Formats: sequence, C-alpha cells, structure tokens
Amino acid sequence: MFDERSGDWRYTLGGKTCFDAKSAFAINIKQNLHGREINDKLLSYLNTCKREILMEIPLRLDDGSLLPVHAYRVQHNNARGPFKGGIRYHDKVNLQEVREMANLMTWKTALVDIPYGGAKGGVAIDPKKLSFHEIRRLTKALVSHLGNNIGPHIDIPAPDVNTNPQVMAWIFDEFSKTHSEGSPLAVVTGKPTEVGGSQGRLEATGRGVAICYREACKYKGLDPKELRVAVQGFGNVGYHTAKIIHEELGSKIIGVSNAVSAVHNENGIDLKALKDYSDTHNESLDGFPGAESIPRDDLLLLDCEVLVPAALSKAVNTKVANAAKSLKILLEAANAPTTPEANAILHEKGVCIIPSVLANAGGVIVSYFEWVQNLQQFYWTYDKVVAELEERMVRAFKHVIELAQEKDIGLRQASYCLALDRVARALILRGF
Repeated sequence: MFDERSGDWRYTLGGKTCFDAKSAFAINIKQNLHGREINDKLLSYLNTCKREILMEIPLRLDDGSLLPVHAYRVQHNNARGPFKGGIRYHDKVNLQEVREMANLMTWKTALVDIPYGGAKGGVAIDPKKLSFHEIRRLTKALVSHLGNNIGPHIDIPAPDVNTNPQVMAWIFDEFSKTHSEGSPLAVVTGKPTEVGGSQGRLEATGRGVAICYREACKYKGLDPKELRVAVQGFGNVGYHTAKIIHEELGSKIIGVSNAVSAVHNENGIDLKALKDYSDTHNESLDGFPGAESIPRDDLLLLDCEVLVPAALSKAVNTKVANAAKSLKILLEAANAPTTPEANAILHEKGVCIIPSVLANAGGVIVSYFEWVQNLQQFYWTYDKVVAELEERMVRAFKHVIELAQEKDIGLRQASYCLALDRVARALILRGF
C-alpha cells in the first residue's frame, strides 16, 4: 500500500505492518524482475532477520566488580554478500532498534551497489561512564561472545555511535588471536591506518553526505553559497559534513548542536574554532565566543534552508516539520532521523528529502574499499579513495533521481525501489 502523504510504501502480513516495507516494496517491482513475482513468501523473508545474537557480557570494572551488559548483533540479509554494519555503544540500545538498523543496512549496501548484506550491533551501555581500559575489556569480551559469527567473509562490523578506530583495532586484535588463517585484518573496517585502515575512512560518511548535498542542489537548481545550514550532531559525521559543505561548497553553517548543547550565529560559525573549543571544554559548546548559546533541541527549529540531522534516529518529528518555513533540503546524515509523520508534512511542503539510506552511505562505501585493500594487501592513496567514493555516490544519486523522475515519486521511495530490486534479484537468482 502506498501512502501518498508520507511517500512511503507499506505492506501488512498477518495484521502486522512491517518496518522495512516503509518505502521498500515498491512501484512496478514485479515487472522489474523479468516475470519472477515477488510474492508474500519472499516479502516475508525480506522482512525477517536471518540471525539475532543476544548476549549478556560480564564486564570486569576497574574496581574489580562485575557489571552485566546486554549486547546484540542482528544479521538481516546476506543475499548479495557478507553481512555488514556498525556496532554502537549507547545506553538506549535495544533489540528492536538494532533490528531496524540492520534492515536499513541491507537496503543501503544494495542501493550503492557494493557486495554486502545488512547487519547491525549494539551494546547497551554509556561508554562515557567507563574508563579507557573498561571499554577495551568490554570490546574484547564482545568479540569473544560473537565467536565465529563474524569474519572477513561472514559479517564485517564497523564504527557507529560512540565507537571509533580504536575500538575497531581492539576487535581486530581479539579476533586475530583465534583466527590467524586468511585475512583477519578484513574482519572489521574503520580501523586506524596503522593497522590496515583506509585513507579517507574517518571523513567518508560526512564526505558522502556533502556529495549528496551538492548533487541535490544541482537537482533543485540551488546555489550552495546562498544556503544557510543547521547541523544537529557534532561528532565525526556532523563535523566532517559541516566542514566539507562550508569549505568546498561555500554554504554558511549557522547552527550546530551536540548531545548537550547548541550554538547559533546567523553570520556563520567558525567550525575549526568551535571544534577546538568543544575538545577543550568536555565537548560542551556552551560559552563559545563565536556564537550565541541556545537550547539544544532548538537547533532543529532554526530558520534555515538546509537541515542536517546527524545524531540519533527520529529526531525530526512533527514539531520540527511544522516549524520549517524556509527549509528546502533535509539531508539525513543520521540513520532514519525522520518520523513518518514528519516526512509526510515535509513532503507536502515540497522539501527535498535525501534519505539516510543514500545520504550517509559514504561510510560503508569506504569500508568496502578498506575491506578490498585488506584482502589484497594493496593500499590506495587518499586521492584514489576520494575519487572512487565520488564516482559511486554520484552514480547512486543519479540512479535514484532517474527513477524518481520516471515514476514521479520521491527520492526515499526511489531509493528503496532500487535497493529492493537488487536484493530480490539476488535471492531469486540464488534459487529462493
């Protein structure tokens, strides 16, 4: 069933509305599959995670006590290649969230046409309350609990919320102790360059978002130099997105927020100065002399032409959508940051919504490059990584635009149409 207001596709099996059918089970798909029909059995399979791993990890704290920590790894689909997806450390992590994110990864890797499936991992803990050594012990214990469920040709984790190259290095180190054959470096991506990481990986997600922004401006006939941008989230993705959008495309960054604070300056914010200030003030933006402090959640309500949610999911709600006056582009740098209700309102207002399944795919693309380099033991230059990322992001955006124009549908729906087509083709050709 197509929801005209939200621009989403939904279908129901057994009275249950399925998450990934939102935008996915799409227009004229039966004709696209050379006469092979996608029936309810195939749809049900596509809506089912292949494997869910639930763990309770006993974490030894620095004081000697034990803390039980819940962790999850959900492997959604591997029809097109090994499972692929990040691991996040966050106290709000739960199984349903990880399922949804694993589902999104399947469509994301298919949309940008890299040979992976979809997975996601989560550890339900606030890493800011742990010491460096406690995070290390937790990470190594997680790898031990996962055992043979991850591997270079099985499931390849990557960084996500509150995880970084150091955490990825620990994953590789622990995995390599029991898996010395083959290419253990390729078990995880997003590693430091000193231990097999790729040039350009740290900024890759932000650069991919910026490429989509540039292409969206071309598509809508907008000049980036005339647009005001507000960025929610000042971590790795938000910072690099804002930096590239400003330095390479000339857009003015008028608002920035992080988990605890936000700042606003209608004349533009010096991002380097703000980053330095954040790094020396325990990540707080309050008191930054180059901008006015505002309530954190007001960042999403700022009057701007471009809004970049680069934090957690469901941040752009009906309040944000109703408040949008000048908004022309919503650039989903975070995974699924827009609620269906907000999507419907913004769709009616004519806002160009670049869905996360496309916008933030730069990270997984360069993760793929890292994996290839690890398997071949032949490493690329920074310029080659950037050029290859550019080519793949532009190609994916072009395919989405072409289908959206051909079928007169939104970019979110077109993205899921393309992704579903590729996954379904793989399943059918493999004999489903």
